[in-house]
Amino acid sequence: MSTITLRNVWKEYDQRVVLERINLEIAPRSFIALVGPSGCGKTTFLRMLLSEELPSRGEVLIDGVPLAREPTAERGVVFQRYSVFPHLTVLGNVLLALECARGGMFARLYGRARRQAKGEAAAFLEAVGLSEHLDKYPAQLSGGMQQRLALAQALIRRPKVLLLDEPFGALDPGIKGDIHALMRRLWNETEITVVMVTHDLGEAFGLATRVLAFERLRDDPVDGDRYGATIKSDIEVWPRRLAGRPSPHLMLSEPASEPGRDDPAAALDPGRDDLATQGDGTGA
Repeated sequence: MSTITLRNVWKEYDQRVVLERINLEIAPRSFIALVGPSGCGKTTFLRMLLSEELPSRGEVLIDGVPLAREPTAERGVVFQRYSVFPHLTVLGNVLLALECARGGMFARLYGRARRQAKGEAAAFLEAVGLSEHLDKYPAQLSGGMQQRLALAQALIRRPKVLLLDEPFGALDPGIKGDIHALMRRLWNETEITVVMVTHDLGEAFGLATRVLAFERLRDDPVDGDRYGATIKSDIEVWPRRLAGRPSPHLMLSEPASEPGRDDPAAALDPGRDDLATQGDGTGA
């Protein structure tokens, strides 16, 4: 369980301001989606949570403790470009994380300790649907399978925080739907806080508990680098999502006339993908 707190965080590169005045608290087991135009600092924000970047001003805390100045095992990450080792098998990729944690200087386990770690890795791969592919190499897997492997890699160390940088953007729509279902299940079953960057608003509102919209609110026609982006909107998804609890639309007690949490537009018109007022077609 972890609470993430940002207090008056700024990020600057030389004379260029990327982010400014970020004040935010993320509750334990939240699922936060970051949206906004390209170049507004979403990935920079994520990299600061990972400690790949440090704030120029302000502070970032986890459970009231300043964030370590380098990446640690309490924070897992999955990128859009699959971060798996091509020379290791599916099992070997996930096993490596446990060997690095438990294998000392040489990151190697032997005997009973290795058998136990292999069992843990195999069980985790079964949970993400890769139990039949343990001996394959990443090049032999589809894009969706590689992303499942990347998720298993990130979660096997049981991090407090999972950071996702547009992890599903390159997937075909059908495969993406399967990965979304897997992501919902993993978030419900593991005690993690998730922060995800995405350009897909449907993905953001379909997975997250809160959606944060980043935007540059001020502009200087002479010096465009003078002001950075900040959080323009902080939207709580409704009905509320709570980790470990079933979706409202899966509960037998839910009235049939009310939409489910993961399908807010269904009760209005199944042919539409927005909540705009339906009028004469002019949008008025």
